[in-house]
Parts: sequence; C-alpha cells; structure tokens
Amino acid sequence: MISLSDVNILPIERFVDRFGDVAEHSPWVAEAAGALRPFASREAMVLAFAQAVRTAPRNLQLKLVNAHPDLAGRAARAGSMAADSVREQAGAGLDTLTDEEYARFTDLNDRYRARFGFPFILAVKGATKHRILESFTERVGNAPAVEFENALGQISRIFRFRIEDRVTPD
Repeated sequence: MISLSDVNILPIERFVDRFGDVAEHSPWVAEAAGALRPFASREAMVLAFAQAVRTAPRNLQLKLVNAHPDLAGRAARAGSMAADSVREQAGAGLDTLTDEEYARFTDLNDRYRARFGFPFILAVKGATKHRILESFTERVGNAPAVEFENALGQISRIFRFRIEDRVTPD
C-alpha cells in the first residue's frame, strides 16, 4: 500500500511503473491519469483514470477493452492473464469451474465476441460465478453502442477496486 500523498509526489515514470497495470496491459492510462496529479483524494485518482479513458480516442479505448481477458477463458486456463485479473477471477470462483460451467462460459465468451468484437467485461470483485453468468446472459443481447459503454463503465469499476487495493486515503 502507498499513501495518497506519496502517490502525488512520485515522478511520472515511477507512477506509471506502480500503476501502469491498473488498466489491463495499457500503461498509457496511468500516464494520462498521472498527468492530472495532484489528486485531492483516492476518489479523485479513480476518476482521473476513468477520465483518461473517456477522453482517449475511440481506437485507444477499443484497444484497452480488447486487452481484457475473457472471463474464465482460455487465457485463464493458460495462465497468461495479468496478476490482478488472476486474483479477481479466482476471488469470483472462476478458477474452480466444472467442465460444464467452463463450457457455458466459453460459449458465452464466443457469442459475445462474435456480436460485439470485444470481450465481455465485468468487474468481478465481490461477484459469484452465478451472478457473472446472469450478467453475461443479460448483456449479450444489448446493442453494440450500449455494450461498449457498459465495458468502459466496468473498466472504471475495475480501476476503483485496483486503486483501493493499493492506495490508502490520507
């Protein structure tokens, strides 16, 4: 853990080293958020990460969305996810799926990607595999523009969880 006051005085390179993985394989988000310092609160830091994404060109937003792994997908089984994603998915029980549950996730992941061109994103911290499947089922029928907004909103929730796990409020 690091205090907010220490976050605010980190050189930008160290800030990006420390928080570059808050946005899945997209350190540009931390670089843009870090330029908005000093943060008045941990909440302001979360909002700076969200603002960095919201003000980015659509192609960068799409790259960020596509950097996220499928939930309980092949990357999880292959062990090629970011450490935070591994912990978050394990916390939701996605590392202990039965073969039938894994098949259902795989089907939904494939259908979702085919429909939208990017992975289903849900901030899974505190969720169960059953709630995740419900959300998947509810959202797979959405319009593409709605689902892209949902993805960005869920990414902002992921920022919140990851920053709260790393930064103590002053």
